[in-house]
Amino acid sequence: QVHVVESGGGLVQPGGSLRLSCAASGSIFSTNTMRWFRTAPGKEREWVASITNVGSCIYADSVKGRFTISRDNAKNTVYLQMNSLNPEDTAVYFCNVVQIGKVYWGEGTLVTVSS
Repeated sequence: QVHVVESGGGLVQPGGSLRLSCAASGSIFSTNTMRWFRTAPGKEREWVASITNVGSCIYADSVKGRFTISRDNAKNTVYLQMNSLNPEDTAVYFCNVVQIGKVYWGEGTLVTVSS
């Protein structure tokens, strides 16, 4: 079993920055992909970014150039550095871990971008 916990959400002003963390624990394998998703109010869940265990990253067009995903394999932790935030980035941000065909989700962390 894999346990996933997100942290780092909060209230930030437009144009500001925030860094989210997602720590995975339990039966973590060396080969996996960690991903960030978000669910904005009244909208469906949206994929944000992914990173493999060797550091290959891809981003949704909506965050490309503003968000950076990274990971620390020793800590089984993935980060999402979010810059130039705008109100449209307000959402609950979720992390998941994909390994051996199974997906493990965290419970999310709320990010609110407002003045």
